[in-house]
Amino acid sequence: MSHVIAADGTRLWYDVLGEGEPLLLFNGQALDHEMWDGVHTGLARRHRVVRTDFRGTGGSDAPLGEPYSLELFARDALAVLDHLGIGRAHVYGFSMGGKVAQTLASLAPERVGALVLGSTAPGGDHEVERPRSATLALRQAGTAAGRELIGPLFYTPDWAAAHPDTVTRVLPRGPLRAQRLHFGASTGYDGWDLLPGITAPTLVVHGEDDELTPVGNAELLAERIPGARLLTLPGMRHGYPHEAEPEATRAVLEFLAEHGLTERGLTDQPLRA
Repeated sequence: MSHVIAADGTRLWYDVLGEGEPLLLFNGQALDHEMWDGVHTGLARRHRVVRTDFRGTGGSDAPLGEPYSLELFARDALAVLDHLGIGRAHVYGFSMGGKVAQTLASLAPERVGALVLGSTAPGGDHEVERPRSATLALRQAGTAAGRELIGPLFYTPDWAAAHPDTVTRVLPRGPLRAQRLHFGASTGYDGWDLLPGITAPTLVVHGEDDELTPVGNAELLAERIPGARLLTLPGMRHGYPHEAEPEATRAVLEFLAEHGLTERGLTDQPLRA
């Protein structure tokens, strides 16, 4: 188990798998690194994959005294990259992690190679709202009935029934107060004005039948980010990285290969003071 210390003293968990150009993964709201289990091994066939837990989840500390923000999460991620000596990395953000990825690409564009935004949204008034039933399910996801509520929102019923361990990995974890801080950080985000300034090559990936984050959000992101590419997966819901694997992983790997750091005249060498 490895940790880096953030600027405010918070311990942040991370691990690294594979070799190649670095790829930083961002988890969904109140989820930890285990949500990438299986998916990250496929990505690690070609990349040095870095998983990290946002504060309040998994192996990271959960300070509860102050509100969380997506900029705070992005700065925590930079602390992980700095600790590993990675000057520039590709970034793949899922759900709320996709909003953190947007924030990082705006906050520190020199640190981001290519950007993959999965099952995510622009936030603010422009975000296409989820159905009320999905919001109620999300709010109850940390209860004993969470599996029954969240599973069908992430996956088709038959797939969810056949993969109960995967469903468990997408249930919120950590202190309830930290889960609420994550919810507040995500719902308080408005990236609309940031999106036109994103310079990283961007792939937007989304399940066509996603109710947690309706697919209209993917279309908004692809239209708003200059040159962004949109991949919509028919029949998939919020949890496409698992259910549509290996198709989704292959598409991500091909996109990253197309926009390699060295091919763009960039490197992942450590930054120098």
